[in-house]
Amino acid sequence: MDGLFQVFDIASTGMAAERFRLNVISQNLANSDATRTEEGGPYRRKAVVFQEAVNKSLKGGEEFAGVKIVSIEDDPSPFRLVYDPTHPDANEEGYVSYPNVNVLREMVDMISAQRAYEMNAAVVNSAKSMYNAALNIGR
Repeated sequence: MDGLFQVFDIASTGMAAERFRLNVISQNLANSDATRTEEGGPYRRKAVVFQEAVNKSLKGGEEFAGVKIVSIEDDPSPFRLVYDPTHPDANEEGYVSYPNVNVLREMVDMISAQRAYEMNAAVVNSAKSMYNAALNIGR
């Protein structure tokens, strides 16, 4: 039965990581036109960094334990400049710095995160079905 719970644990780390990634994508989309932040300047796009999670096994080695979130990084790409001299945040030349958020890219990332979440949910359902079938063999 230990293998069953390991499958659930691994899939749940993937589901939690993708849910967190969706939250960050939502934050990026919500701030796609924010020219001012509390830190000053326009909003800077955020990206989630994942890493393989490993646990020390009882046999002395390492075993795969899913995925973990390492950090949330700021996207270093340049801000989008739009000429609008009437905007309150316009510089001396009349350009406004808008966030480096590309809505199309965020939508693609959102679909990718959604599919990865669904894939992990399918793994959980497949494991449940497999173990139920194994339990029914003895009947």
